[in-house]
This record gives sequence, structure tokens and C-alpha cells, in this order.
Amino acid sequence: MAGYREPGFNDRVAAAAAARAKALELLKGKGPVDPAVQAERAARAAEREAAQAAKREAALAAREAKREALIVKKQAKAEAAAAMIKPELTEAERKAARDARYAARKARKK
Repeated sequence: MAGYREPGFNDRVAAAAAARAKALELLKGKGPVDPAVQAERAARAAEREAAQAAKREAALAAREAKREALIVKKQAKAEAAAAMIKPELTEAERKAARDARYAARKARKK
């Protein structure tokens, strides 16, 4: 029984040449592409591209709808905050409120 022998330079060159020849033979073995098959591949590629375009449009529409909803939500929040702010009373309004409290206090004492 022979032991393992390290392949020499000539062995490696021969193996590389054989692999190159085998690859060349595989490439030569392929025939030209049938026009019907080529048309079918083109149709599938067009369908795939159309589906991807529709998917992109749907995603864009969803993002736009989400952005619009966020804008509406922010506007509603700003309006609610503006409604909660009490307007500053004028001098006359403050005097009228003070006089009403004074009159109520006097009325309770009687």
C-alpha cells in the first residue's frame, strides 16, 4: 500500500489544465437560447418589475397616509392645547370679578 504523495508542480499544472478543459467543454455544450424561452423570460421579468413597482407605490402611499395622519394628529393636539389656554383678563374684567366676590362676601354676612 502506497502512502500519500504530495502533488508536484507538474501534477498541479496538469490538474489545472484538465479543470480548464472540462469547464470549456461545459460552456461549449450549451446551445443558443431558444427565442420562445427568451420571450418567456422577458415576460416574467416584466411581470416581476410590474409587481415590484406596484409594491413600491403601495409602500409610498402607506408612508404618505401615515405622514398625513401624523400631521392631522399634531394639528388636533395643537388646537386642544390652544383651547386649554385661558385668555388674559382685561383690567375691567378683573375689576368686575373682584366686585362680584366682594358683593357675594357682603351678602353672606347679612
